Amino acid sequence: MKFRIDRDELADAVAWTARSLPNRPSVPVLAGLLIETAADGLSLSGFDYETSAQATVSAEVADEGRALISGRLLADICRSLPHKSVEVTQDGTKVTVVCGTARFSLATLPVEDYPTLPDMPTASGSVRAEEFSRAVAQAVSAAGRDDMLPLLTGVRMEIEGSTISMMATDRFRASLRELSWVPERSDASAHALVPARVLAETAKALTAGSEVSVALSSTGSGDGLIGFEGVAGTGSRRTTTRLLEGEFPRVRQLFQAESQTIVWLETEALVESVKRVSLVAERNTPVRLRFTEGQVVLEAGSGDEAQASESVEARVDGPDISIGFNHQYLLDGLSAIGLPSVHMAFTAHTRPAALAGAPETGADPELDFRYLLMPVRLQG
Repeated sequence: MKFRIDRDELADAVAWTARSLPNRPSVPVLAGLLIETAADGLSLSGFDYETSAQATVSAEVADEGRALISGRLLADICRSLPHKSVEVTQDGTKVTVVCGTARFSLATLPVEDYPTLPDMPTASGSVRAEEFSRAVAQAVSAAGRDDMLPLLTGVRMEIEGSTISMMATDRFRASLRELSWVPERSDASAHALVPARVLAETAKALTAGSEVSVALSSTGSGDGLIGFEGVAGTGSRRTTTRLLEGEFPRVRQLFQAESQTIVWLETEALVESVKRVSLVAERNTPVRLRFTEGQVVLEAGSGDEAQASESVEARVDGPDISIGFNHQYLLDGLSAIGLPSVHMAFTAHTRPAALAGAPETGADPELDFRYLLMPVRLQG
């Protein structure tokens, strides 16, 4: 194996592939990154039996071959190389990387022991890359991070015709994001429970191209696979991951409650106020919000401890209400909205609040993204 390639192209492809490598591999070869050369270029692959990542890139190939190298080490090396062309050569059990006057000699792992990557499922449709990335970032804002509850670390994707719905919850909050896509079949109908971390990293990394291809191998969960593919530079990026098992909570119906009090606020002003007031909030204590005509008063702290309060201008339609929230969960939702105004709908101080973005105060909310937040019970 011997090839020459642009340093940035190689570094990007290696970084993309190495992100899927396990920190503590069950067998040594899973820490490796598989490099394969062919007449039309170079491919790099990583796999941990759950998630696979593969990058292709153009290169000047002198000799075809394949080698397995420590992926994280190669990523560190490529990131530190000077901005010159890179020449990679395999000689027996060693791979040499030369860039300018920098030279590295790396040991190889037994390539014959490396597992076969799963095949990419048949494409189900495509979606604009930037919109997909933004939608995924919003959906995963409510996903669980507790590995003891693996079901809640996933995002449920529902496909119905030309609409994809993505839902997540960690029991304390929930998100619902809907977006349009172009399915291969107009009557497409499927669902999948995708690991949120993999989905977020993949969507963020595939923004270089104009479209992302989505491929789903099963309408259910369990042994099904979902795949994503997009264009990057002179090559492509693709990833597959195994779907999570289990019956996901019925998140959609949580957003159907009728509201008694509706509030509009400037998103940035509320975010900054929450950040300031929460500085005195002890861990697991809420920030208290009291909505009255024309304003919301935010408070945190109590008793002999530090206290803080601040008011923010608001339009309040309906009865006054006082409610408490985990400040970080509230900030996560406000940050995900990404619009100048936030529309907040309340049923009661003990019931979840629904957040959505609006282009301006008083305008109808844009319901393609909604965020539901459970309140924290207030003393007294």
